[in-house]
Amino acid sequence: MTIDWSWIGDHTDDLTTLTLSHLQAALSAVFFGLLISLPLAVVAHRIRPLRGVLLGLSNVLFTIPSIAIFVLLLPVSGLTRTTTVIGLTIYSLVVLLRNTVEGLDSVPAKTKEAAKAMGTRPLRTLLTVELPLALPVIMAGVRIATVMSISLVSVATYIGDGGLGQLFTDGFQRNFPTPVVAGVVLTLLLALVADALLVAIQYVLTPWTRRRA
Repeated sequence: MTIDWSWIGDHTDDLTTLTLSHLQAALSAVFFGLLISLPLAVVAHRIRPLRGVLLGLSNVLFTIPSIAIFVLLLPVSGLTRTTTVIGLTIYSLVVLLRNTVEGLDSVPAKTKEAAKAMGTRPLRTLLTVELPLALPVIMAGVRIATVMSISLVSVATYIGDGGLGQLFTDGFQRNFPTPVVAGVVLTLLLALVADALLVAIQYVLTPWTRRRA
């Protein structure tokens, strides 16, 4: 397989645009997934009978093939970026919801009891005690969801979106491997850089884990 390096040099602007579009779709999905999963996880953590229902529903949604999700959304949001983001958000929910619930479960009961004994209200305890202590587990879910979303954006090529996935379609249609290789490499780089940045963010936000180590 021969790579046409001149093609890459001639299409630098296009590659940059597609990379940014790809990243925007993936990060938007993780952001909205986190926004939805946080309150649902709190409900699942506090109201045990709903835990199995919410986790089970998210698992069912995850089993739906990604292309089918996008097709089902077409009558609602059409051939738009919104369809891509909604579909990816649905997939990110199962990881984010489960990890957030597990993170909240991992907070020691004695810590919550100490906060209650000090007169801390439940909401403040959640925001200043439970969520910070659950952050390492939550961030692990965010990392998985981010990498997963970056890899799945390309599937949206079938509805006219897909960021770097458009390079795969272009390369296959023309039997020209260079765009395909470029798309694969850029997707991998995006996933690696995004994961490294999230690790750095977690490192900054959880100083107590460094002291413990």
